[in-house]
Amino acid sequence: MRLVWQIAAVMVVALLGNQGVGLAQGDPWITLAVGVATAVLAVVVYRWVVRLTERRPVTELSGRGAAAGLGGGLLLGVALFGAVIANLAFLGFYAVHGLGSVTGAVGLFGFMAAAAVTEELLFRGVLFRIVEGWTGTWIALVLTSALFGASHLFNPNAGLWGAVAIAIEAGGMLTAAFIATRTLWLPIGLHFGWNLAAGALFSTEVSGNDTPQGLLDATMSGPAILTGGDFGPEGSPYSLLFCLLVTAVLLWVARRRGHLVPRRRADRVGDVATLRR
Repeated sequence: MRLVWQIAAVMVVALLGNQGVGLAQGDPWITLAVGVATAVLAVVVYRWVVRLTERRPVTELSGRGAAAGLGGGLLLGVALFGAVIANLAFLGFYAVHGLGSVTGAVGLFGFMAAAAVTEELLFRGVLFRIVEGWTGTWIALVLTSALFGASHLFNPNAGLWGAVAIAIEAGGMLTAAFIATRTLWLPIGLHFGWNLAAGALFSTEVSGNDTPQGLLDATMSGPAILTGGDFGPEGSPYSLLFCLLVTAVLLWVARRRGHLVPRRRADRVGDVATLRR
């Protein structure tokens, strides 16, 4: 039942945040406030429900190393997406025409903060962590990454390729970030930095969500097979390549640190979060 209670607790916060954003009716400052409040409340609720249902210290959200994890992840996410845009711009598929909407970027900051935190708590903090305790690292990584990709099928401009791309590049990379560090701060920062760069900075489509304009007035053109089309650059092979490279590095780090859990060890321990690293 811990799986059910933990998912339910975080989902309630996420739904309340979505309702708040809807009530803001596009006001960027209210959206910013609601988004940041949702992110903070989600962390508080996650810590509470995990302590209640598992009766252990919530080490994956320890304050120690939080700033480094969030900051490092944020910088890595922005740099990664910037590399994707640089390649598309080099080919002439991305062009900047001037300054876009500063207030639009402000609202997107809040929205992306709430999305990054609630999704990481749900998919890495709850689902991956608990499933890994049952199956070991590799099976849990594949299952939860596939589920993460499938959850994006509900976006307005999503399709099968978009879901597959998200499962591989985002599901794999963000889960690998959690495995390598055994904290949620790095994947939260990485998720937030990627989405922030995509929507608030470079003004591109984010996961087919009909994303409003961000800081730059920019346009995307060219073949969908390279640009990602209506789904956005996350459907580009450049995103797939760069994220796979980072995933490989993070999994190598996880292996070096002894953070990969084989099936037999998962069966014996039951929950990797109880292991002391």
